This record gives sequence, C-alpha cells and structure tokens, in this order.
Amino acid sequence: MCVIIASRQRTRKIGRHLLKQIIAALLADLKVENVELGVQLVAAPEMARLNEKFLRHQGPTDVITFDYLDNAARASRLHQSVCSRDGCATLHGEIVICVDEAVAQARKFGTSWQSEIIRYVVHGILHLRGFDDSRADVRRRMKREENRHLRELSHRFALSKL
Repeated sequence: MCVIIASRQRTRKIGRHLLKQIIAALLADLKVENVELGVQLVAAPEMARLNEKFLRHQGPTDVITFDYLDNAARASRLHQSVCSRDGCATLHGEIVICVDEAVAQARKFGTSWQSEIIRYVVHGILHLRGFDDSRADVRRRMKREENRHLRELSHRFALSKL
C-alpha cells in the first residue's frame, strides 16, 4: 500500500500521520490492499483552478477525485468487492481536498472541519471503488455508504486530533 499525503494550504494544520492511519483503516474495511493513492490538501484558489480545468466548473469545490486505473482494470475492480486468492482489489488514483471548503461546510452543517476532511476522503475513495453520484438514486446509495464509513471511523479515531 502506497499512500502519499501532501498539504499545499495554510488554512489548518493537519496531522498527516493520523490521516494516513484513518485512510489505511478505511481501505482495510473496504478490503483494498493494492493501493497507490495521493491525497492533496489544497486551498480554495488552487481548487478553483483545478475545478475549472478538469470539470469546467467555476469556483472551488470540496473534493475532486482522479482515477488512474485503465479501463480493463476499472472493469475488473467493479466485479471485485472482496479479496480473492488472485489478489485484492486495486485502487490507483488521487484525491484533491479543499481545506477552505471543509472549514466552510463544517460551519454550515454544524460539524467539525476534521470530520469534513474525512468525509471527503471517504467520498473520494468510494469514487475510486466505482461508486457514482451523478444521478439521485445512486447518489443516495453513495451518501449512505459515506455516512456509514464516516460514522465507523469517527468511533475508532479521534478526528478532532487530525
């Protein structure tokens, strides 16, 4: 498992070691062992540039996920929900998280910015596992999974120490 975390923002100091532990626990829960994952923590101006360049949307967003698996590997992943004797599910991608958006969303929804960061990590990893949120019906399913994993992780880790 290779998880690299980089912070290019000054909004909040984030404990990368704890974040890496949380990500490892989530990946273990999802039975994903073959992992190459980059997590980039950025400020609003950088996220706005990425959002416009890659998604053609104006302004910052909370999280953007880039899936680097080729089409054959992606199709295989969709059918592989647990480890088999041939190996474990594979994940290869990058998650870009806007810390400024996490702080703003936490204020709006009465949560902590740390739990918002973890929510975005879960959301990004679910996308890399094949979840979709482009339609209302599949978005509800993804949101339930996101909430479930966030709840489990918040019981196992002190997210406030992030």
